[in-house]
Amino acid sequence: MTGLGPVLDPARVHALIVGVERYDAGSGWDLPGPARDAVAFHRLLRDAGVPADRLRLHLAPLPPYVPDLPYEPADHATLRRVLVRELPLVQGDVLWVWWGGHGVLDRAGGLRLFCADATTVDKLGIDLDSALARYAGDAVPAFAEQLWIVDACETFEESLGFREALPPDALPVGRRNLAHRQTLLRAAGRGRAAANDPERGTGLFSEVLLALLADRAAALPAPPDPEELFPAVRTRIAALREAGRTLQYPEIRLQSPERTEIVPVAGQAPERRPLSPLLRAVEALLAYPLMHDPTERQTVVAALNPRVTAMLPRHTKARTDAAGILNGLARHHPEALGELLDAVVSLDDDPGRRDELDAALREFEASMRRRSDRK
Repeated sequence: MTGLGPVLDPARVHALIVGVERYDAGSGWDLPGPARDAVAFHRLLRDAGVPADRLRLHLAPLPPYVPDLPYEPADHATLRRVLVRELPLVQGDVLWVWWGGHGVLDRAGGLRLFCADATTVDKLGIDLDSALARYAGDAVPAFAEQLWIVDACETFEESLGFREALPPDALPVGRRNLAHRQTLLRAAGRGRAAANDPERGTGLFSEVLLALLADRAAALPAPPDPEELFPAVRTRIAALREAGRTLQYPEIRLQSPERTEIVPVAGQAPERRPLSPLLRAVEALLAYPLMHDPTERQTVVAALNPRVTAMLPRHTKARTDAAGILNGLARHHPEALGELLDAVVSLDDDPGRRDELDAALREFEASMRRRSDRK
């Protein structure tokens, strides 16, 4: 559905977009930002061609913010009905779920996402883990590709001093199968709070995600390759940690017929070895937003000499394609690495990206020549 394959029909894309800023629990729970972030995400998908009736927008905005487009409520009964009864009947290829608001890790380790009608006595919320399980089985026949983005705290239930434990409220789950690929991006990390900027009205994680998705707008509404997107998320959040603006460690979970993996584990990232010349060159190429758009990527390749491009392996994923292009040029026509630089810069002449790409390509070419000399 992405890359050089068949173009995804935007009418086959659906989204559940939730932003809860105001709760029945009172002003102590006020959270300026999630409704605004949800509206910004809604606009990204609309601008990508997804019909408005495919986008379910559920908000509880906090005055004085007034959304400039129609929305539905974000109470427990409404959101549970959408997840259990409505969306499973829809025919579609891709499902986006965006959720911003308060959350907590229950005593069993599951993430609960509080709804707008939650109170201190009746903490109504959606059990995220049961929702993911429902959408990974035969209860939801469609949506083979799913991307869930959750900007919510994951502080421990017991640390919040609740008088009563959270009641069980799992969604019904069908039989498991291998028909779905789910990617889950969680903002905070186990036991941690998700930082919010009340003055600017945005969650820090949401702000990072929205900016990165905007950079990849040309490839929307297909979900981006999570293994390309998440390193950029992690890098930007790490910069915010170093600046003292947050303590969170985002987490990504990949689940598909081929693999189930959670990376990275919340906590301090292990020390890394220096980037190899190939990896540095790949990262320098992918720093250009145009390289995430298959059409613009093809424009770059088409600018090279045809005798060169005929030898290049191609792939639908941007990272795999970039590595194949670099290896193909270095092995067969190393002089064409300079032509690659010119082709990229002709479309985006950002000085910082240009200097890093130039240096990375020179280092990569030199490493390949040294390897060739040793043979």
